[in-house]
Amino acid sequence: MKKKIIFVYNAKSDIFSKYIDLVHKIISPSTYACGLCSLTHGNFSEKEEWRIFRENTDHEFVFMYKNDFLETYPNLDEYSFPVIFEENKKKLELIFDSEKLTTLKSVESLVEELSREVG
Repeated sequence: MKKKIIFVYNAKSDIFSKYIDLVHKIISPSTYACGLCSLTHGNFSEKEEWRIFRENTDHEFVFMYKNDFLETYPNLDEYSFPVIFEENKKKLELIFDSEKLTTLKSVESLVEELSREVG
């Protein structure tokens, strides 16, 4: 059964924020605030392992910046980002909170845990 999985990055979508994030990831990657970004992307592009997984999954993946997510789901502002949700009957169910994402140290561990949770 195809599931809709929503990934919310702890980053904003405006060009200035994207530039600052890029510089931050290069200069001080260990203090970068978006663990999900670090798992799925290198400094300039999507990680190969993640791209292969994403392109071959049976599920629908939706990726959002936190400001876009909060515009779409204003009643879900209590979360610390990044987070991953599953949409089920128009309701969002938390799969991974920011604390859980912090424990994942590689794209392989993200793929493994995500596969375990959503099938």
